[in-house]
Amino acid sequence: MSDSYTFDTRLLHNKHKIDPTTGGVSVPIQHASTFHQHSVDHFGKYDYSRSLNPTREALEEIIAELEGGTRGFAFSSGMAAISTAFLLFSQGDHIVVTEDVYGGSYRMVTQVLNRFGIEHTFVDMTDLDAVEKAIKHNTKLLYVETPSNPLLKVSDIQAISKIAKKHGVYTFVDNTFMTPYLQRPLELGADLVLHSATKFLSGHSDTVAGLAVVKNEDLGNKLYSLQNSFGAILGVQDAWLVMRGIKTLSVRMNQSQDSAVKIAHFLKNKPSIKNVYYPGLSEHPQYHVQRGQAEGPGAVLSFELENAEQLKRFIENLKLPVFAVSLGAVESIISYPAKMSHAAMPEDERKRRGISDGLLRLSVGLENAHDLIKDFEQAFLSVNKQSAYKEGIR
Repeated sequence: MSDSYTFDTRLLHNKHKIDPTTGGVSVPIQHASTFHQHSVDHFGKYDYSRSLNPTREALEEIIAELEGGTRGFAFSSGMAAISTAFLLFSQGDHIVVTEDVYGGSYRMVTQVLNRFGIEHTFVDMTDLDAVEKAIKHNTKLLYVETPSNPLLKVSDIQAISKIAKKHGVYTFVDNTFMTPYLQRPLELGADLVLHSATKFLSGHSDTVAGLAVVKNEDLGNKLYSLQNSFGAILGVQDAWLVMRGIKTLSVRMNQSQDSAVKIAHFLKNKPSIKNVYYPGLSEHPQYHVQRGQAEGPGAVLSFELENAEQLKRFIENLKLPVFAVSLGAVESIISYPAKMSHAAMPEDERKRRGISDGLLRLSVGLENAHDLIKDFEQAFLSVNKQSAYKEGIR
């Protein structure tokens, strides 16, 4: 597909837009687990669906094209993609990881990789000096999550990639929050990009999937060997759902992002909110970094209430957002990192990173922003009334 088309058009028009056999305008779902071979001496392209399946292959080619990589891989979940990428490394290797990384990635690094002798250092990747100082003689990887989860810190992908190349190590970037619509890490120097495609790429809370895209063929061959060996591949029905979701990615992201900007400005002016974390606010510490490397601030923000008691009452009074794990869906989802996404992180580690018991993460969906703000307003009023009532009793 021609690069002269805009990203929005390329979401719909690629080599898989028409089935060459039937003319169908949807990629066929090939449920076959095995494929007949016509010769003992020459096997066909497909032999067993764990190794390659035409439906999964279509998704892998689509995401590789959108991220500007050479090869894509579809996994059974975002953590399957991340874990498989981590297992490119061996006993005695060392990796440097974004400090406030997703809780599942934290668990993988601290409870699994350490058992195999892979060392790690967590670092605030907004501090480039700290990143460079964390590199050791056995460091093999700088693992970046930007914006980070849940504090929305923004790391400079290009600068970190230059540091990595200087020391001969890889740069992997979790691009789940941004998607290739807003940010393309491979173009900024990263070697591998990862997604929980469960989130914005599929966008409808109806599938679990993970994607990876590599910059060069050598790394792709290594990752394929692991994908085929571990077998944590994405099923064909889920692959089709992700492809369907990708077709509407730009319009969904635009709507959600526009609403997120309005909600962030609303929240920052609420006296009951201690902090709002969103790279679309000019006072965000890495506001200019985000503007330089991405085409928008995204649709996820976090905000902090005074304490867990206020948070509980606020959640109980909300009507529109779903209170749930996950993000990136058509419906707004509000999450409690301390007990959801980052429950795997010990309390002292959470607090050291600034993930307090009063912190909420909001993934803005497709509802009208005015309706969401009204809902937030009435929830805050309810919290304030209850707080005033309790104060009166005392």
